[in-house]
Amino acid sequence: MHTVAVLALDQVIPFDLSVPVDTFNRARLPDGRTPYRVKVCSVAGEVDAGAFAVRAPHGLEALAEADTIILPGTTDPTRPLPPEVAGALRAAAANGTRIASICVGAFLLAATGLLDGQRATTHWNAAADLASLHPAVTVDPDVLYVDNGQFLTSAGAAAALDMCLHMIRGDHGSAVAAHVARMSVMPLEREGGQAQFIVHDRPPAPAGTTMEPLLAWMEENAGRDLTLDDLAARAGTSARTLNRRFREQTGTTPLQWLHLARVRKAQHLLESTSHPVERIAAQAGFGSPTAFRDRFKRVVGTSPQAYRRAFRRAPVGQGS
Repeated sequence: MHTVAVLALDQVIPFDLSVPVDTFNRARLPDGRTPYRVKVCSVAGEVDAGAFAVRAPHGLEALAEADTIILPGTTDPTRPLPPEVAGALRAAAANGTRIASICVGAFLLAATGLLDGQRATTHWNAAADLASLHPAVTVDPDVLYVDNGQFLTSAGAAAALDMCLHMIRGDHGSAVAAHVARMSVMPLEREGGQAQFIVHDRPPAPAGTTMEPLLAWMEENAGRDLTLDDLAARAGTSARTLNRRFREQTGTTPLQWLHLARVRKAQHLLESTSHPVERIAAQAGFGSPTAFRDRFKRVVGTSPQAYRRAFRRAPVGQGS
């Protein structure tokens, strides 16, 4: 039987912890046997999980016995990794143990040095920090998970489910993984290279800046065919001066900001309407459906149709 040790450090993210426990515990071989033994372990016997505490029956000795170790994320992944934890993980890796991280658990795995020289991922919102703290790691923020063979990293908790299914499929075949996917109400076919679904908030509009009135007007009029000259006229300045001031106050150019506002408008329409892509392209201010698809995929990381399938809100009275 394959032993999976889930290492819960203090301030563990509960959802990150539950995903591998539930996923591997649900696996069944064709004859009904359970192929995995899951052990939750920690430095101490009890772990802070925010609104509640988690009791971990096993200590770090479970890492030495495990075939796979899972590192869930913590609320402060930049905290120094306890030396005894780092040592236990390195010793397990030296023995060939498979080690996988969930979301910002990649920070914990990177802190051991085991990811140096390798490609890894984490939640897109934390990717820049991971790359900055661990420059020897090649961080890819645009994928669901990365499998380097012995070491695996995943994006958010939902992507961790994809990664766990990927490991189960590699261990015991597609039929066993498909059963777990059905039990989890989860598609099996999402591969690691699929883009993370990055939902952008409203483009930044710093309060109190001289650009604030223009930014609000641009967001309201994002669906119009606006040019840089149009924006400069609205601001009462030259295009060159507007570009300079805009970059100083927002960190980007007026047209780049406008493109992001249009993508955000398109996201809202994809989530809340059944309008065809061609109509949404026009409503959001893109010159053509092709330009819309290209820009949307470049910014969001997936196609408009895939985004709609993932995030479309069902009308009231219907199931999601």
